[in-house]
Amino acid sequence: MLSAAGKAMGRQVGAGASELRAALDQCRTAFIGAAAMSGLINVLYLTGSFFMLEVYDRVIPSRSVPTLIGLMVLALALYAFQGGLEMLRARILARTGASLDEALSDRVFDVVVQAPLKGAMPGDGLLPLRDLDGLRGFMSGSAPGAFFDLPWMPIYLFICFLFHPLIGVAALVGAMVLAGMTLLTDRATRQPSQTSTSHGMRRNGLAEAGRRNAEVLAAMGMQGRFATRWAEANRDYLRAQQSVSDVAGGYGTGSKIFRMALQSGVLALGAWLVINNMATGGIIIASSILVSRALAPAELAIANWKGFVQARQSWARLSDLLARIPATPALHTLPAPQASLTVESVSVAPPGVSRVVVQDLSLSLRAGQGLGIIGPSASGKSSLVRALVGVWPAIRGKVRLDGAALDQWSSAALGPHLGFLPQEVELFAGTVAENIARFDPAAASSAVIAAAQAAGVHELVLRLPEGYDTRIGEGGAGLSAGQRQRIGLARALYGDPFLVLLDEPNANLDTEGENALTQAILGVRRRGGICIVVAHRPSALAAVDLILMMADGRAQAFGPKDEVLKRVLQTVPAQTAPIAPQPAQAVMVPRAAPGAL
Repeated sequence: MLSAAGKAMGRQVGAGASELRAALDQCRTAFIGAAAMSGLINVLYLTGSFFMLEVYDRVIPSRSVPTLIGLMVLALALYAFQGGLEMLRARILARTGASLDEALSDRVFDVVVQAPLKGAMPGDGLLPLRDLDGLRGFMSGSAPGAFFDLPWMPIYLFICFLFHPLIGVAALVGAMVLAGMTLLTDRATRQPSQTSTSHGMRRNGLAEAGRRNAEVLAAMGMQGRFATRWAEANRDYLRAQQSVSDVAGGYGTGSKIFRMALQSGVLALGAWLVINNMATGGIIIASSILVSRALAPAELAIANWKGFVQARQSWARLSDLLARIPATPALHTLPAPQASLTVESVSVAPPGVSRVVVQDLSLSLRAGQGLGIIGPSASGKSSLVRALVGVWPAIRGKVRLDGAALDQWSSAALGPHLGFLPQEVELFAGTVAENIARFDPAAASSAVIAAAQAAGVHELVLRLPEGYDTRIGEGGAGLSAGQRQRIGLARALYGDPFLVLLDEPNANLDTEGENALTQAILGVRRRGGICIVVAHRPSALAAVDLILMMADGRAQAFGPKDEVLKRVLQTVPAQTAPIAPQPAQAVMVPRAAPGAL
């Protein structure tokens, strides 16, 4: 069984990695071009060595100024060509990084949005975007160039052996030492880098929590204590970062000093060879430059190893997350629902949690009906609503619209047929009209106004400074809680969705708002839709005809409103009754389709 689970996990990770590899495959031509340019660049790096060799062995002994001028012109031309190729390679790599980002950005954003619904939210929730930024930055930097140059080290070593076997041996020993330092750098930075990422996620998560709860922290005197927690997380992050930098910097500096010492040693070796008439004078300088160049890619790779380790970890995290949240396949387009909602033995658990909060619940609603869900706190009401709109998948059973299970719809196809008002209404930065229209760029002004009128919020919007064009901040900043809730209701009613689910829709409403809510529910039923309302206050139930009583995640009673409320009030003591009796005015519900109400 464990073996099967391991194989399944391996297949998932492989699926995520395949998405990343597919994005890289789109850049294959660019990589081939960059590799070809790297070959030309490394050949041109020989210009300095051979120029010095010719100067010492030909120009100085012959004292020929024309030869010197000719060599200078040739060298300058080759240097200019080399500079142009390096600039072109850098631009190709930068655009390759941008292309990788463009290929993955939509998918990564989709993962960021879906991760909280799957119980797979990493850290503060934005780590996947930072991982993608890290991959793009790595691809656009100098590190890929160093790795493209590494395969050319044997060519330089071979030329060193052609100069003299002892010079080749010195260069080979230097390459082996740098290779060992590269392996040590990888081993020494792997764990500190992972620790740094973990502390960074905790630090960013605390900062985001403080931003979201700024009012609570300020009003209750918690800001100082919360700042202490954040400072502790920040110190852990900085210590981890410092550890990574110290290790990478230490090995990078060591490799640099070693290469400089080796260059001087090769100079001394060349001088010894010349003294013993085993080589010409030009070998002294040429071999020193050549050995330095042969080891430069390894030194540059060590200097960029921190970025390489971070990019590798980002790749692994993105692969894992993409595998756990696969892309939604294209589904067959279904007709708009217009007849029924059926819940078949549905059990629900929060994402990432094994505890079942709704157990084996079944019910059926027809077009034109309204259902009120009541019950004590933590009885599973909001969890059921989340399952009915598809944001929490049912672990058992099915939710069906006109016979089609919710998983037969894509989110984009199902969304227009659903209206959802959660307990905590979150509006987005933009205009009031954009929020009501669900940011549909093709939304007609008449549809926006119709949704506002259906929610009874049209007059309220007109009293705002710029009416429907009034800009609001993130989370609905600039509006009161009641205004946000009423605009959220208009958003839920936009486009006349068939199924409208309202979770505590009157929590922040005054009398005017509650009257508007009642009329909105009636409007949904009148046009043949289904409206489900979760409520603790009885005023929200004035326009429904059915009641579902829940407790401990199970349905305790379901049926006509008057019968269920009468039964509940008879069996529950007054001080604990979920719905207390209050005088209510009669509500006239116009007749919908035959048998709908």
